[in-house]
Amino acid sequence: MTKRFIISLLFTSMLAISNTSWADAISISSDDSIKTVLTAQMGKRVSIKTKSGQELSGTVTTVTDKLTHIAELTGKEFYDAIVVNSNIEAVIIRTK
Repeated sequence: MTKRFIISLLFTSMLAISNTSWADAISISSDDSIKTVLTAQMGKRVSIKTKSGQELSGTVTTVTDKLTHIAELTGKEFYDAIVVNSNIEAVIIRTK
């Protein structure tokens, strides 16, 4: 009987832990901009799609009025990128 209890306790714990690893849902308001969306994602991994069609994925480290610093680029771990905010077409954020 205790063996079943322990197994069910471990299974329940695993489910609880897996739910906490999901990312937060995205919400925007009418006065949001690329800058405010990126600022909300500071320290998190995102993908940026530029107007030229290039996609960059990495960690948002700094956001200013004109520029965004993306560190630890996926596939180019030894490189960072500085992106002009006005050239960003989309910010892609993992939510699940």
